[in-house]
Amino acid sequence: MTSKLTAALAGVAIVLGAAGIAAAEDWPEFRGAGRRGVWLESGILETFPAEGLKALWRTPVKRGYAGPAVADGRVFVTDYEPTDGMRGTERALALDEATGEVLWVQEWDADYAGIQWEIGPGATPTVDGDRVYVLGRDGVLSAFKTDTGEILWRKSYSEDYGVDRMRWGFDWGFASAPLVDDERLICFVGGPPDARVVALDKMTGEEIWRSLPAEADLGVAQPIIIEAGGARQLIVWDPEEVASLDPVTGDVYWRQPYVVGGAMTVAVPVQVGSQLFFSTFYDGPMMLTLNQDRPDATIAWKGSSNSEIRTEGLHAVLATPIIDGGYIYGICSYGQLRCLDARTGERIWETQEATVERRRWVSGFMVKNGNRIFMNNDRGELIIARLHPTGYEEISRTPLIAPTSPPGNRRELRNVSWVHPAYANRHIYMRNDEEIVAFSLAAADYD
Repeated sequence: MTSKLTAALAGVAIVLGAAGIAAAEDWPEFRGAGRRGVWLESGILETFPAEGLKALWRTPVKRGYAGPAVADGRVFVTDYEPTDGMRGTERALALDEATGEVLWVQEWDADYAGIQWEIGPGATPTVDGDRVYVLGRDGVLSAFKTDTGEILWRKSYSEDYGVDRMRWGFDWGFASAPLVDDERLICFVGGPPDARVVALDKMTGEEIWRSLPAEADLGVAQPIIIEAGGARQLIVWDPEEVASLDPVTGDVYWRQPYVVGGAMTVAVPVQVGSQLFFSTFYDGPMMLTLNQDRPDATIAWKGSSNSEIRTEGLHAVLATPIIDGGYIYGICSYGQLRCLDARTGERIWETQEATVERRRWVSGFMVKNGNRIFMNNDRGELIIARLHPTGYEEISRTPLIAPTSPPGNRRELRNVSWVHPAYANRHIYMRNDEEIVAFSLAAADYD
């Protein structure tokens, strides 16, 4: 390549960057790269067309709560079909991202005995290069080749780590998607005596380290890695405490008690600078201040209510909050979209407009895209909105997918949609208990 051509291409790249044109982007794990719930692509619709979104394809699937992952031209999704009482078959599927064609399927026996909400798997697949890691609801962890579906290795949390799924605290099943960190695959296992968290060699499945006692409930939190105090910290949250570990060794940096009811460690912790925020259904919010000189943390403020009804701050169920400009935006226990002051936890405003119905566990999932959010509520709608300290600004709303999962309580609609979608390559990929659908969100497709 000549120096003139190289310079010309570099100039084009600079111009495109200055114009804010983001390259196409995959969604390789739960809540996207880094589990941050941030979608960086541009060229996206400003408002939805009156006739609704264009479906690129639809592919039948079976039951499941786990959202899809998208990487390298493939969409990965899991599902479940009961066959005999509480036993059934779990599957991992790879689809062609452009057509929805099934490229490969792997299936295995699953035992859902003792599991509540036995719809299907709850952990989004985690893609890393030419491998995809899939965790079933009863604790079967598999590594597959992304192109062929060949199984590379498999672990059973029950058989390999002695996890007693029938004891209290495991009735939600396993829903913590494994996290890739360099050569390690970090898993929330809950095995005795000290295997609450286990790091496996991602290539072989062999154990690298284990950490923390496992007497307490495991919960359903997602492992994340943050940077603070001059160190990379693996944040581990169970229904008894929050702990910070060295992700390379499993050594403990700090531990902070945070007892939550019902093992409902669902919303992902959110870090902004020196703040690390948690919220849960019964026991509400907790804000930690991260020490900037060393790995350590102290409580900045904490909610005092352990009631799902008498809620003073934010009692999140499914939706991970967003922190922006010193304010926390999140969905509370009965579907109230709320704004809190991140410094104090004081409530600024609330609205029912986004989720519509004021019922137990009404929720949605929020993803940030520039200065706006995309939210899929549990009525099966997709919303574009802006969140301000002064209030909720809805820009557009459209039907997305039919709710098919039973909510476990009385609702205006018979069923709910409790799945986090994937946003990739200017499309949204969403599933229910019957199908997975790819919809275009590219503005150019609607000109």
